[in-house]
Order: sequence, then C-alpha cells, then structure tokens
Amino acid sequence: MKARLNLTIEDSLLENVKNYAAKQQQSVSELVEGYFKTVTKPSKRKNILHLVEKLDKPVIAEEADLKELYYKENAKKYGF
Repeated sequence: MKARLNLTIEDSLLENVKNYAAKQQQSVSELVEGYFKTVTKPSKRKNILHLVEKLDKPVIAEEADLKELYYKENAKKYGF
C-alpha cells in the first residue's frame, strides 16, 4: 500500500529534480522513495569506530617516552 507525502522545496530545486527524473525515466516519487529506501536500509558494513573500540588497549606506563618506544620498535622491526 502506498501513502501520499507532501514535500515543500524551492521552486528551482523542484525544476532540477523534475529534469533529472525525466532523464532517468523515473517519476519524482520514485526518486524520493528510492532515496528513502537507501537512507533507512541498515548498513552492511560495520562502522570503523566500532571496530577500533573493540581492539585491545595497549598497556603503556604513563611515564613512558612514546617517541623512544616508537623508535625502539621500528629498530627491531627494520633492523636499524
């Protein structure tokens, strides 16, 4: 079942949307419906922030010199 929806937009934008819809061989209603389907569809990919939050936190002493630790780790890894 379909329901009616009233939108209020700028006249110039409406003309641009109508032209775009005609080029796509769709109605403005089909464009809006497709957009709403895209926006409300749950994302298949996980947000990277959620993935980063799940990573183990490194244990580093507060007084540690991070710059020195960085160079030591790279020296081990790359042999310099």
